[in-house]
Amino acid sequence: MSSRRNQGEVPVRLLRLKQRFVDWRNTRKPGERIPQPLWQSAAKLATDYGLNQTATVLKLDYYSLKKHTDRQTGGTKSNSPFMELPSVPIAHAGECVIEFEDGTGANMRVHLKGTEVPDVLALGRNFWDAG
Repeated sequence: MSSRRNQGEVPVRLLRLKQRFVDWRNTRKPGERIPQPLWQSAAKLATDYGLNQTATVLKLDYYSLKKHTDRQTGGTKSNSPFMELPSVPIAHAGECVIEFEDGTGANMRVHLKGTEVPDVLALGRNFWDAG
């Protein structure tokens, strides 16, 4: 697995939203809830950049952001991949490369040779759950 995106590298869209949160926090009244448009923007970026990075940069509670993201996406896991795998053994292929990537930019490349095929679906699940 290659290394994750540089820790100091924050996407520009996330930095812009961070500034909107800073502005709101500086002018809000005590006890005032985060406005829906800010939550909606945060949830959208969480689907693009991952819940953890978005919550950290925006200084939001991870689980609150997850709840808003799930609501916005209809309850689907934001980084959940759709994988279609052949139902027949792919031993005849001889060689193939499978690449996995998550919403944070982390990726894993698996180069398969020969007739032994690992449980690719399990590899993918482990990769996405680790992030």
